[in-house]
Amino acid sequence: MRTRRLWLVILAVVAVSVFCRSVLAQQPQENPQEEAALLKGAEAFVEAFHKGDAKAVAAFWTPDGDYMDQTGKHLKGRQAIEEAFQGFFAENKGMKLRIEIASIRVVTPEMAIEDGTTEVIPPDGGPPSRARYTNVHVKKGAKWYLASVRSAPLVPPNNYEQLRVLDWAIGEWASDPDKGEVSRASFAWSPEQNFIVSSHAVAFKDIFLGSGTQRIGWDPAANRIRSWTFEADGGFGEGSWTKQGGQWVIKTNSVLRDGKKLAATNVVTPVDANTITWQSKDRSVDGKPLPDTQEIRMKRVK
Repeated sequence: MRTRRLWLVILAVVAVSVFCRSVLAQQPQENPQEEAALLKGAEAFVEAFHKGDAKAVAAFWTPDGDYMDQTGKHLKGRQAIEEAFQGFFAENKGMKLRIEIASIRVVTPEMAIEDGTTEVIPPDGGPPSRARYTNVHVKKGAKWYLASVRSAPLVPPNNYEQLRVLDWAIGEWASDPDKGEVSRASFAWSPEQNFIVSSHAVAFKDIFLGSGTQRIGWDPAANRIRSWTFEADGGFGEGSWTKQGGQWVIKTNSVLRDGKKLAATNVVTPVDANTITWQSKDRSVDGKPLPDTQEIRMKRVK
């Protein structure tokens, strides 16, 4: 645990490393002279780190500089930081790191704030460790020092906030079996909640008619919910979702197994917590109109 915490210290410190120079170059240059000085200092830090020189590394902090790790452990002052690096260098060799700077902002001529994310890859090929960080740099004389370093767990970004409007659909659904044709559908969150993963199947009196899978996700370019459907017979399609009143209207375009193009508007209506209806309207194949399907009522399977 001690090794992991200190490694995150290292990552946070070197967040303006040479690896990140191209990333920083793409940001607006509000104070290029000072940003260049921060980069030069980072290069010197990397050199000291590669030498395993704990004293030289700790010297990049102010005498009373501090660091707080993801667990809340607090290192105060150069001496404590130097001792921590001594332990780290004694226990670890050959680590690789990748850093992405989100921003460097020179707040005043004597203070700069840096935010970003870090990733370390162990030499044995094990899984990388990731964190986000905030560094506060202060300038004393002509040199920049680290006054404060804070790291926190990196929570992978997801699209739950955009997709949670469909949370009502999560679960298993089935139409009334007494009417002969039975439709079934299931909806579940993907592990990172970036997609809703769905499967569907249709049967008539125990005769299988078809099935498929679907992924529902967020399109940040179009700023809307979209879906991608793959049928068991080889057909595929995509749809764009919009909410109109209490209904979800899904404009779809699909390529059928035989190469024909199907366009349709599917309307899904949540009736209550355990009931939905589904109907396909405005259908056409290769531009030739088709009749609307009958409305299907589905119940949540408990």
